[in-house]
Amino acid sequence: MGQNTLPPDGGDDHILPVDLKAALEERYLAYALSTIMHRALPDVRDGLKPVHRRIVYAMSEMGLRSNTAFRKSAKIVGEVMGNFHPHGDQSIYDALVRLAQDFSVRYPLVNGQGNFGNIDGDSAAAMRYTESKMTPVAELLLEGTDEDAVDFRDTYDESNSEPTVLPGAFPNLLANGSSGIAVGMATSIPPHNAHELCDAALHLIRHPDATVEKLVEFVPGPDFPTGGIIIDGRESIIESYKTGRGGFRVRAKWETEDLGRGGYQIVVTEIPFQVQKSRLIEKIAELLIARKLPLLEDIRDESAEDVRVVLVPKSRSVDPTILMESMFKLTELESRFPLNMNVLSMGRIPRVMALNEVLKEWLDHRRDVLIRRSRFRLAAIERRLEILGGLLIAYLNIDEVIRIIREEDEPKPVMIERFSLTDIQAEAILNMRLRSLRKLEEFEIRKEFDALTQEKADIEALLASDDKQWQTVAWEIGEVKKKFAKATELGRRRTQFAEAPQADEEAIQQAMIEKEPITVVVSEKGWIRALKGHMSDTSSLQFKEGDALKVAFTAQTTDKILLVTTGGKAYTLGGDKLPGGRGHGEPLRIIVDMENDQDVLTAFVHDPSAKVVIASRQGNGFVIAETEMIANTRKGRQIMNVSMPDETALVVPVRGDHVAVVGENRKMLIFPLHQLPEMTRGKGVRLQRYKDGGVSDIRCFAMADGLSWDDSAGRNFVRSKEELAEWIADRASAGRTVPKGFPRSGKFSG
Repeated sequence: MGQNTLPPDGGDDHILPVDLKAALEERYLAYALSTIMHRALPDVRDGLKPVHRRIVYAMSEMGLRSNTAFRKSAKIVGEVMGNFHPHGDQSIYDALVRLAQDFSVRYPLVNGQGNFGNIDGDSAAAMRYTESKMTPVAELLLEGTDEDAVDFRDTYDESNSEPTVLPGAFPNLLANGSSGIAVGMATSIPPHNAHELCDAALHLIRHPDATVEKLVEFVPGPDFPTGGIIIDGRESIIESYKTGRGGFRVRAKWETEDLGRGGYQIVVTEIPFQVQKSRLIEKIAELLIARKLPLLEDIRDESAEDVRVVLVPKSRSVDPTILMESMFKLTELESRFPLNMNVLSMGRIPRVMALNEVLKEWLDHRRDVLIRRSRFRLAAIERRLEILGGLLIAYLNIDEVIRIIREEDEPKPVMIERFSLTDIQAEAILNMRLRSLRKLEEFEIRKEFDALTQEKADIEALLASDDKQWQTVAWEIGEVKKKFAKATELGRRRTQFAEAPQADEEAIQQAMIEKEPITVVVSEKGWIRALKGHMSDTSSLQFKEGDALKVAFTAQTTDKILLVTTGGKAYTLGGDKLPGGRGHGEPLRIIVDMENDQDVLTAFVHDPSAKVVIASRQGNGFVIAETEMIANTRKGRQIMNVSMPDETALVVPVRGDHVAVVGENRKMLIFPLHQLPEMTRGKGVRLQRYKDGGVSDIRCFAMADGLSWDDSAGRNFVRSKEELAEWIADRASAGRTVPKGFPRSGKFSG
């Protein structure tokens, strides 16, 4: 067996060595070009990809006009597959279904009867159950196909021919949009309003150099079949249309429904384009269960034919705008539709085009179609005029014609000879019916002859004049505009424009976090944890061997926690992001980028309205607003410039109008708060002068209330303005020894 399978001559001739790299490049390029040209990118002239063009053309060949009966979709798919599109029947049917869905396509090309799917993402019934025919939009796209308006090419088996592009009397590329992924390039064009596109095209005919800025006055933005609200600014829309690349942010349309007694619910009536409603609701329900939407109580889908999604707020006091803003941030109630106007220009070259270029190519195509149809009609008129001329001669010499036909064996050459006729004229006379010999017929022929002669003159004038051609194109576009005017149900604008409401970012962030009480614990060695609930007694807290409590305070999960290190850096942590209270928590160095030679100085809850005094060990300091300490990254924010051996030592809340500073030398100085500058970053100014040592403690207070402190035994002391007179001086003085009863620790709190 093995012997016989070898080729008789050893089998090594006919084998050509091929460079693998070259072969791969060539074949991949062939595949890429095929995908770009014949599958994924639409033609700028009719806005169709080959599969859609073939579906529409096949329906036209089957005679499925908008005013005829429906036919089974399976019959149409079979026709498309057998004659034009040698690919899977499912892919063809999927394309046909999409052309019929009024929530997928702005101006459907197919009128479907039966279950064609829905906005929830349910698929259509099988093709053997559904029926289809063309819509008036598809008829407009085909108008002139049988009048030599476009080029035809052989179909895949060369048994038939198909149009390379449709005449496209409807601005389909922009009106219905398109999306596709080719090889190395993709396209994404949103749908637009046909009335607006016709207005823009008419303006371009009058002003061929019109700018995109001007055209955007006519076409303010996309018009999605599912409605929604576009919240982009005019500048970004113009920029997108200028470059052919960009995107549009689309939001769901919602309103509040009053339930009486101060209660309300939110009803969403339109959702963004290409968002599946069922998937959207599932996602929101998942977020609800995960407690990511603390302002929302419940979600219900009450949709029938129309969209109606009900959102129930947690309580009547919830601000609907903030609730919806948090929903837009977290869910597909706001989605971005990309714009990438990558189309086949001239039917051959893929390129990204601007709005004016796309409209211009469509207009040029419409003019080409007009010229070709006019020439086709002219040729038909000339043929008919020739025949009519022959018939007239026959009428004027009817007896002689009858004699020749009756008596001659070969009447045709004799007639041609006798009356100087052409072959076509003689054939027409011989094919004439006897009933046409009525007296009236001559009058009819003359009338038709004159009318055709006039039409011929008109067409020749049209072909000779650019202006007349553009006038005709403009008239045709005007007719399309009337058909799809905004006054009609199909033509009315569905997508609105609005500015996004300026809601408070902070409030939206808060709205996304469930508010719960926590106790934040930071250890000496820099471990952090958040225990649930508010603890007043921290003595029972456990720490690692050799570690102890540094600071503990109560907060809410919605709070921001500020950390300050000895190196003068501030870090911000979200209360909801802190490690849980089980175990010892996590080291801060994992959570934020802290230098190894720095330690945590303190941590506290951020209060946007508060200010603090920050001071270094050597006695420099300044006032800083807490909002200036917020850092949005792991790297934190440098606020106090200190270099070793100096370090940041104190962060004290600003209160009242005076500052009391105590040094390690047990000298105290009191000076007015206004002598401290407010800064966002720096080294600060000298607070108190020392020979050696540094600062021990600082307290801000209101002079009218006096300065208070607690000693180690827990007794409280208060000194009034008069009693403090000897310690009051200017900033950077040395100060005087602390008053009697001041704690040994050198701190204001024992």
